[in-house]
Amino acid sequence: MTIILGDNQYGKAETHLVRVTRNGESHEIKDLVVSIALAGDFEASHIAGDNTKVVPTDTQKNTVFAFAKEAPVGESEEFGIRLARHFAAGFESVRRARVTIEEHEWSRVGVGGRPHPHAFASAGAEKRLAMVTSTKDAAWVVSGLRDLVLLKSTGSEFWGYPKDRYTTLEETRDRVLSTGVFARWRCGRLDVDWAMAFTRARTALIEAFAAKHSLALQQTLYAMGSAALEACSDIAEIRLSLTNRHHFAVDLRPFGLDNENEVFYASDRPYGLIEGTVTRDDAPEPGLAW
Repeated sequence: MTIILGDNQYGKAETHLVRVTRNGESHEIKDLVVSIALAGDFEASHIAGDNTKVVPTDTQKNTVFAFAKEAPVGESEEFGIRLARHFAAGFESVRRARVTIEEHEWSRVGVGGRPHPHAFASAGAEKRLAMVTSTKDAAWVVSGLRDLVLLKSTGSEFWGYPKDRYTTLEETRDRVLSTGVFARWRCGRLDVDWAMAFTRARTALIEAFAAKHSLALQQTLYAMGSAALEACSDIAEIRLSLTNRHHFAVDLRPFGLDNENEVFYASDRPYGLIEGTVTRDDAPEPGLAW
């Protein structure tokens, strides 16, 4: 029997970077969690403990902080491209560098009706995402968001599904529809206005969720993905993962009360998970994007 080392990668995960840019009294803040994964010629480290070709994960962490100081961070995609290209091009042993960034958004605190120059409030659980993959010859970018929670109190139905002896769910023509959105999209090129693309895609996802009368969360997913592609011509493909955050009408009859879809029990688990991809028919090949 011959034992062979398979695919492998390593890196520094979840370096939490906060970069404050000071323009006089007015400050800007970037709050990023950066993870790096390198793949390449690292067999000797696994087999023989020879670290000659291994870029220390501590070096990777330090590079994140140094890059944040040496030049403006800019958009997450731009920062990721700089880092990924640095590792892929700067070390002979690295075949592929992947940089994944979660950006925590902050909004300015208002004081007396005016935005405060250096006080901020967290925008909540939602995170902006960027993942950059680079080889020595090419690079690919995937953008997105996660933990965007949406809800509408009507405009959603679910009926006509097959039933067997284990089915207890009742059909409904009026229900609460709530979902946690995890969306990732790739553009067909790198010279993109990343901020504008993100804003357009996010807005399109939210508006499609609200506007589409839903007969199933699958139908809503397709409508949301289609809207994002229509809103931003740079997006070639979008992948969506939607949790179905179930809201069940509480039976209030034991208390002599009617419940006309007014009082609900919000169940956090188990939950439905609906996933799908929406792509342009002329989308370029993804390469190593995913």
